[in-house]
Amino acid sequence: MPIAAITMSEAVDLVQSAIAARESLQIGVVNAAKLVNMRRDPDLRADVLACDMVLADGMAVVWASRVLGCELPERVAGIDLMFGMLKRGSMHGHRIFCLGATQEVLDRALAVFGRDYPGVVIAGSHHGYFSQQEEAGVAAEIAASKADILIVAMTSPRKEQFIARWGGSLGVTVCHGVGGSLDVVAGKVQRAPEAWQRLGLEWLYRVKQEPRRLWRRYFVTNTMFVSLVFSEWFQLKLRRPQRLQ
Repeated sequence: MPIAAITMSEAVDLVQSAIAARESLQIGVVNAAKLVNMRRDPDLRADVLACDMVLADGMAVVWASRVLGCELPERVAGIDLMFGMLKRGSMHGHRIFCLGATQEVLDRALAVFGRDYPGVVIAGSHHGYFSQQEEAGVAAEIAASKADILIVAMTSPRKEQFIARWGGSLGVTVCHGVGGSLDVVAGKVQRAPEAWQRLGLEWLYRVKQEPRRLWRRYFVTNTMFVSLVFSEWFQLKLRRPQRLQ
């Protein structure tokens, strides 16, 4: 899985450079759960690999890179990259289109963006509860907005499918899938404290908030991810040439 070995600051600079040059930049992010699901779902894997830049959204991915000898400099969380893009966009008057979440959450998130990033132009928005038959109309709405950045706040694999299917025809320079980030912005979901994030326990904080819905999902994917990392580490050990006596 090719993951960009860059810092948050470098990622924001790449976004700015892409907008300035009007060069397409589709951004994907991966955490432990998504990497596991990509092994199960070849379509999801293909959609993520079609992105121009894939970033390590979870600390588990950063730790795995260290264990496997291909160290990433830091975690580049999708929500933090979104905030970085908005901050830079406020300085340069970038046009943003927000796609996803419920209409209520979307309205509240846009109000926060307008307050915290006054220089950003909200070029348009659309809730995420549309049918496949309505996709073409939504894509046309995004294209008509002439946005610089498309923020896709839908769950995986739906956001990856939408970006892969329509990204090339939207006329938007930067596409960034942010999952449930607008729920956090709107105050519907509380993000884990920084200490939990540094320890790689953001997933556990989410389980704490919605245990019945999430505990099984994270238990299964985290266990499988650890198993995959150990298997890869063991294979690397076997392939490593023995030191001459």
